[in-house]
Amino acid sequence: MTASDVTYHDLIAKNRRTSSLLVVGFVVFVAVLLGVMGSALTGGDAWAAAAFGGTALAIAIVMAFFSYYSGDSMILRMSGAKLIQHGDDPELYNVVEEMAIASAVPLPPVYLIEDTAMNAFATGRDPEHAALAITRGLRETLTRDELQAVIAHEMSHVRHYDIRLAMLLATLVGLVVLVCDSLPRTLRRAGRRSRGRSGGGAILILAIALAIIAPFFAKFIQLAASRQREYMADAGAVELTRNPEAMILALKRLGGDKEVLEVANRAMAHMYIVQPIKKWEARAKGMFATHPSIDDRVRRIELLGK
Repeated sequence: MTASDVTYHDLIAKNRRTSSLLVVGFVVFVAVLLGVMGSALTGGDAWAAAAFGGTALAIAIVMAFFSYYSGDSMILRMSGAKLIQHGDDPELYNVVEEMAIASAVPLPPVYLIEDTAMNAFATGRDPEHAALAITRGLRETLTRDELQAVIAHEMSHVRHYDIRLAMLLATLVGLVVLVCDSLPRTLRRAGRRSRGRSGGGAILILAIALAIIAPFFAKFIQLAASRQREYMADAGAVELTRNPEAMILALKRLGGDKEVLEVANRAMAHMYIVQPIKKWEARAKGMFATHPSIDDRVRRIELLGK
């Protein structure tokens, strides 16, 4: 890999800016969404809507802070990851230590997901507060060199601050989805209350429009975890290990794995090294894909040596 330090500093700065914009956008969107829902429920009453909107803004800000400071813990719990110690798997820990030193980042705690599917992810808000999780299937299938390549890929995400953006995406998108799931019942109640009230119909139409837009918004912000970050992490793994063949073999093994990762969900799918939801793999070349195809990733790694 020939990327300079400036390139990595630029990538880190971009991820920080994108993370900040994501938080601001989320707060504004959720505040507007909840505010319109409140207005619809109150039949368009201005004072009641204003009070509801102010409360909604406060809730959105609290959600954003929770995502930033506790999102990694929530993600690890949702994935069923269990903390392991050096004595539980010395070889794995030695590989992580090697890649942490090569990446110049602190040694992250290591978690194991008891699932036969092959996958891995890193999470946290910065290199000092990062965590690494791998599945049992990946640990037991890959050779040491291939395991090292996967760990190097995840450590690249850590040093690039991709983990912060991915964590915020997982938690904030998940919260947007929860809000959207409550909309149908809320809108039915609002429809009954708005009958015969001036302005109530217009507010209700706006609420319905937001209910339709919200899932697309959630998907759009999830795409901020662009495929380019996976390409960069693959290249970073090659730089750290000096072993492109191991990264290629690891990707091929991961791509050929047909096991379903039971704990995976759409909000967290972008965090994993490969798409964990198998039914979405066929769409890997589409414009809405969170991961590039394995073939494209392998081809890019092969071009690094030319």
